Amino acid sequence: MTTALLRPALRRSLAQIRRVTPPRPAGAGKAVAGVFAEAEREFGMLPPPIGLHAASPEVLAASWVMLRETLVAAGRVDRATKEAVAAAVSAANSCPYCVQVHGATLAALLPTAAASAAGGADAAGVAEAVAGWLRETGGQGHAPGGAARFPADAAPELVGVAVTFHYLNRMVNLFLAESPVPAGLPPAARAAATAVLGRLMRRAARGAPPAGTSLDLLPSAPLPGDLRWAAGTPSIAGAFARAAAAIDAAGARSVPDGVRALVAAELAGWTGEAPGLSRAWVEDAVSALPGEQRPAGRLALLTAKASYQVDDALVAEFRHGRPGDTALIELTSWAALTAARELGSRLAERVTAVGGG
Repeated sequence: MTTALLRPALRRSLAQIRRVTPPRPAGAGKAVAGVFAEAEREFGMLPPPIGLHAASPEVLAASWVMLRETLVAAGRVDRATKEAVAAAVSAANSCPYCVQVHGATLAALLPTAAASAAGGADAAGVAEAVAGWLRETGGQGHAPGGAARFPADAAPELVGVAVTFHYLNRMVNLFLAESPVPAGLPPAARAAATAVLGRLMRRAARGAPPAGTSLDLLPSAPLPGDLRWAAGTPSIAGAFARAAAAIDAAGARSVPDGVRALVAAELAGWTGEAPGLSRAWVEDAVSALPGEQRPAGRLALLTAKASYQVDDALVAEFRHGRPGDTALIELTSWAALTAARELGSRLAERVTAVGGG
């Protein structure tokens, strides 16, 4: 019964998206339809955290390329460990939707991963060690003396997963509800549905596709200096170089120069700490902007630092001057990735190889 309820809900995954209206797969343009088809094929379903970006085809492709090349594609790190990183970062970012999805997937994968680990560290133990380190550092990697200890060649994948979810958590908090499970189910049925979701995700996770094949969705681009932690793995470096270029271009189109400068200044030196429940800091920050740029400034700053505080009134204020979905997606995606890149740089600084410093 639970599976019968959940499967149709997953097939109607785009109906979970709020505040923007993505196209139906059958009616999407060629670029959007291509990303939708690849994501559904390789992720096991069209993930709403990707589908919500469809108003900007380049940003949609960027979001999928980052997720696909870090979490989904085959690599040096097993899927359970990467799911542990995704769940821990999502918890740090107060993103209940992603915690539920990736926590359920991890729970379904761990017995299989542990049983298949041979000649090396137990996969469940590695997953817990990495997730524990992320929890100790608030998901950001900035706790004094805290350093992850895993093989150096795993760093691009694990930091890449963390950066991807710092990005996606912010977008999910803005554009999805708190749970992928249908609303209205009693607690026991919700728990059963979550377990079913994990098992469905596990099936797709077992067939990890080869790395690098999604890169052609975006033009080649140089790897920015703040993403140099990705350089050791060509597929990860290519994914982030292309995605960063696409989302930076979106920001140039849809985010006023003054707002971009303000966000960059606010994030410089930021270690990921929550700003608190008051929005007084936002008002202080945007007071230097021209009046017509302040709605964009408020939305961008909250997306970057406290996405869980964005509400309908804030979005409506921004839409008053920019009514289309494209500008909303491009501004929030730029702010989300700018924050994720800052946190990724700090996280990468805490990474040391096993036996290293």
